[in-house]
Amino acid sequence: MTGTPTPTRAVVLASGGLDSTVTAALARRDGHELIWLTVDYGQRHAVEIERARRLAAAMSVARHTVVSVDLRAIGGSALTSHVAVPKDRPSVERSHGIPITYVPGRNLIFLSLAAAHAEVVGAPVIYFGANVMDYSGYPDCRPEFIAAFEEAVCAGTKAGTENRRLRVCAPLLTMSKAEIIQTGVRLHVPLHLTHSCYDPVGDLACGRCDSCLIRRDGFSNAGVVDPTAYAVT
Repeated sequence: MTGTPTPTRAVVLASGGLDSTVTAALARRDGHELIWLTVDYGQRHAVEIERARRLAAAMSVARHTVVSVDLRAIGGSALTSHVAVPKDRPSVERSHGIPITYVPGRNLIFLSLAAAHAEVVGAPVIYFGANVMDYSGYPDCRPEFIAAFEEAVCAGTKAGTENRRLRVCAPLLTMSKAEIIQTGVRLHVPLHLTHSCYDPVGDLACGRCDSCLIRRDGFSNAGVVDPTAYAVT
């Protein structure tokens, strides 16, 4: 008699944001046991770390680890320094160039931590909420970067040398924000717990940074009520 197969583990880079939470729901839909990894990197929007904890509880993840890597020592981004976060930028401006909210090396560091965690817990896959449609200015969200990272991990880890190749799954890569939100609704993701703002005002999203504007447009285009509390509506 054949029993129920044991689900494979998946390490999910879970920021507490909309994209990573929908990505986690897709990993669960794909039959994986969820191992969440959240990185506290000294970001000014540290509220997202607490949101990740609340989401992990709400989604009954198997394990949730928070790792601290203080990128404020390096700086170079509005998210890790006192540089002002851009506000009220029109979509045409947001779609050109690399914004000051880009954190040098962030996704490379995050994926490296996730790969180490995956090797330890025996997970063959990392789920990563990268998206090239809404964040086209971020070079570390491109498919070329993900493919290159997979090759580096294969060459530089014990798992890789033992032919246990680690895969990076980025299911949102070419989705619009509206499609991501609609997917979240279908999968019963607690969207009201997610946080996207780069420069929150207390517990409220600012409503004016690039991330807030993209989120607001996404909910509008998806035809879904936005549950976010904004300081500016």
